[in-house]
Amino acid sequence: MIVLLIATNRPGSNTAKVAAHVADIYKAKGQTLHVVDLHKLPPEIFSPSSYAEKPASFAPFQEAISNASGVVIVTPEYNGGIPGVFKYFLDMLKFPESFNGMPVAFVGLAAGIWGALRPVEQIEDILIYRHAVIFPERVNISGINNHLDDKGRVKTPDLVERLEKQADGFIGFLKQLGKL
Repeated sequence: MIVLLIATNRPGSNTAKVAAHVADIYKAKGQTLHVVDLHKLPPEIFSPSSYAEKPASFAPFQEAISNASGVVIVTPEYNGGIPGVFKYFLDMLKFPESFNGMPVAFVGLAAGIWGALRPVEQIEDILIYRHAVIFPERVNISGINNHLDDKGRVKTPDLVERLEKQADGFIGFLKQLGKL
C-alpha cells in the first residue's frame, strides 16, 4: 500500500486539496493510496506523556506508516520550513524502523516563489537520517494560489503533467525495489 501523507493539520488547506488531486492521479493509474491526514491526529497524542507511551488512538497512524510500501508526502511551507505538526508526527513514530528502507516521494507547495523547496529539503534530511530511500523527482509548486481551480484541483497543465510524471516514476521506482 502506498501512503499519501498530508503534512499539515490546517483545516481546509491547499495541501489537502493538492493531496486529493495526487490521490486521483494514482487511482487513475491503478494505485489506491491510503491517506494519512495530520488534521485527523488524535488530540491526546499532544500530551507530554505520549513520548513515553503512545495513546491507542495513534496506532492507525503508526500502522499506516509501518505497513506502507512507499510514502508520498505533500507538504506546505510554513515560515520557511516544515509544519511543526509534521515534525512532531515524525517524532512520535517508532524509531528507527518507521522509515527504514522506505521509499518516499515529495510534493511541496507554497504561496511564495520557492514552492516549499526548504521544507522538502528539511524533510529529506530527517528521513535520510531515518534511512528512507528518497525518490529524486520532486514536484515543487510555487504561488499555489494561482494554480488551483474552484474545486481545489491543480489547473496548470505543466504542473498536472509533472504530478503525473512523478506518479509514474514513483510507481516504477516501487516496482524496481520490489515494494509493489
